[in-house]
Formats: sequence, C-alpha cells, structure tokens
Amino acid sequence: MDNNNLPLKGIRVVEFTHMVMGPATGVILADLGADVVKVEPIGGDKTRRLKGSGAGYFSMYNRNKKSISVNLKSTEGLEVVTRLVKEADVVIENFRPGAMTKLGLGYEQLSELNSRLIYCSLKGFLSGPYQHRTALDEVAQMMGGLAYMTGLPDKPMRAGSSVIDITGGMFGVIGILSALERRHTTGRGELVSSSLFETTVFMVGQHMAQQAVSGEAPQPMSVRRSAWSIYDIFYSGDQERVFVGVVSDALWKLFCTEFELDDLAADRALDANNERVKQRDRILPRVEDLFAGMTTDEMMRRLDRAGIPFAPINKPSDLFDDEHLTSAGGLVDLTLPDGENEGEAVSLPALPIEVAGEKFSARLDLPKAGENAKCVLGELGFADAEIENLRERGVIN
Repeated sequence: MDNNNLPLKGIRVVEFTHMVMGPATGVILADLGADVVKVEPIGGDKTRRLKGSGAGYFSMYNRNKKSISVNLKSTEGLEVVTRLVKEADVVIENFRPGAMTKLGLGYEQLSELNSRLIYCSLKGFLSGPYQHRTALDEVAQMMGGLAYMTGLPDKPMRAGSSVIDITGGMFGVIGILSALERRHTTGRGELVSSSLFETTVFMVGQHMAQQAVSGEAPQPMSVRRSAWSIYDIFYSGDQERVFVGVVSDALWKLFCTEFELDDLAADRALDANNERVKQRDRILPRVEDLFAGMTTDEMMRRLDRAGIPFAPINKPSDLFDDEHLTSAGGLVDLTLPDGENEGEAVSLPALPIEVAGEKFSARLDLPKAGENAKCVLGELGFADAEIENLRERGVIN
C-alpha cells in the first residue's frame, strides 16, 4: 500500500513493551501506518535475546517501528521520554501492575502532560479481585478454560501459539481505535485496557454458550461430539493427512457428486446434517477407503473443484514456501537484527488485512536497539551535541 495513503498515517505511538502482547499491539498500529517509537532499556529489550520457543518473538512483532534505548531510572532519561509522550497520540505498555506509575509514567501522570493522550494498558486481568496478579499467556489459557478445551480430558494443553497474547493485543488495538474515534468528539484521550484472562474467557465463550444451550458441559475439542458427519482428518494413499469438512447439506450433495458416492446421495435419510451425524459410523469408513485410494494431489484437487473446505496438515516451516502467501504479499521480507543469525533475511507473515484490495508491507526493517535515537530525539528538538552527550553518559545508547 502507498505509504502516503496508510490509514493511521500521522498517528504517533510510544511503546513501552516487551514479550508478545504489547509488541503485537504496536506492530498492528505500525503496519497500519502509525509512527511507532519503541522505548527499550539500555542494552535493548531482553525479548531480543530469548531462546527456544521465544526466539521469534522480537522478529515477528517489531517491524515498522523505530527504537530508542533509554535509562528510565535516570532523571534525564525520564525527561527524554516525557518530551516524547507530550507529542504522542498513544502510549502502549504491558508491564506488571504499578510498574509504570512507579517510574512516573502511569496514565494519571502522563495525561496531565498531554490531555489528548490515549493510554493503552495491557495486563493479565481487568478490574476486579484478580487485577493485582501478574499473568502469562499460558496462565490465562489454563485459568480461562482454553487449555482444557484444547487438550485431552485428563491432560490440559496450551494452544500451539501465543494466541491469547496476540488476541489480547488485537483487543488493545480495537480499544485504541475506539478511543481515537471518540477523541474526535471529546478532544480528550483516555485510558484503554485489555487483558489476557478476559480475552481467554471471550474466546471460550462459545463453549459457555454451548453449555447454556445444550444443558451439557462441553467436552474438550479433542473428544467432542462432532456437529457434522464429515469433519475429520483423513489419510491419502500417500499416507499424508488432509482435513476435510462437509458442513452443510449443499456441500454434502457436492461431495457425493464429485466422488461418485451415488448410493449415499440417493439415500433420503442422509439429506439432513443432523441425520448424517447419527450415521457417522456408516459414512466415515466409506470416506476413509475412498481417500486411501487416491494420491494427495488428486484428493485435494477434487475437493477444491467441488468447493469442499479442506486443508493439508502443515508445519510452520511449510508456510515459508506456500504458493498463496508468496505470490500474494502474505509474507514480508525482513532482516534479523540480533543474535547468531544477525543480518540474515527472513520472510514473516504480513498483517492479515487488505484495504481496497491492498496488503500492508514492511516500511521499516526490524530495528537494532536504540538505532533511531538521533532521528527521534532530533524531531523533539535535541541538538546533535545533546544527543551525543546523553549517549556518552549512558542516558541513551
């Protein structure tokens, strides 16, 4: 998308965040065109140096941002970020309750300096008896019922991504955009909060509603009673797995026609989905045998032709070469800024939104810690000599 036509062009964001939830909020705003300045501690955000399953956090959620590294415990460092906030539209933070206020950077303190400021606080819990607690994505998944619904009955299991951090960040963005819109009327900013626990409960709400409607406590999705006759993973003749979902009466007819299941199509007792569900034990063996006699390519080609929902069982590594993503701007090219692979090129998922048929790209590469200090502070009126003096004394780096 044209950089001059981005939806949030002209919106200035100051981001005091780490890990996933806060940076996810910031990268969405940044991709949409906001000018996002990430304030890191001296030496850089520790998220940059995470290993194991956290090794990709920084690279995924920090493109299109500028970085400054500031000693927030120094008087001069606090003055630097205070000047930055005075010119900002939005502040984002996801530190433990009370941490920003202790630094002098809480909502009440900053809103006195900038009445138009929208302050997004991302926490473990919203207001209530738990609000003092520190939470993690996995804590919220366990406490909010998602791990129970994901695993086996006697083995709760977290989802295979930081889904609550990311979704909680998305709700943070929704709150920010709502506050920006209301500011057009009121002329004032406000405090916006999003949380891990309530985000999880919202996501599990469909199962709470399921219990209210059915009168039965929902079983984990791994052992659930299917709502459709065909909604399963099948093996092809190549011993590769493909998920297939026939989720309407119209799709059932198309499925039977494409795969020449004439006797099933002619059986009036199978015309309605709920009746087919009762006969899954009869239907599934036929479908399993059918797919076992086909190559994976033939199976997916015919499912695609019939308009049946299907999916190969991919690993994350398969997505780097996915023809849809690589041909349609679904991945953005970046350069790794830190660690053993510093300087290596990588393609990571773009924002999953199109506006007027266009996707959002990477305007700024992943920043090194503090690399934009001269640019950012220069815009605030700091002279080059002042910036260098701050750097020499360890206020910035």
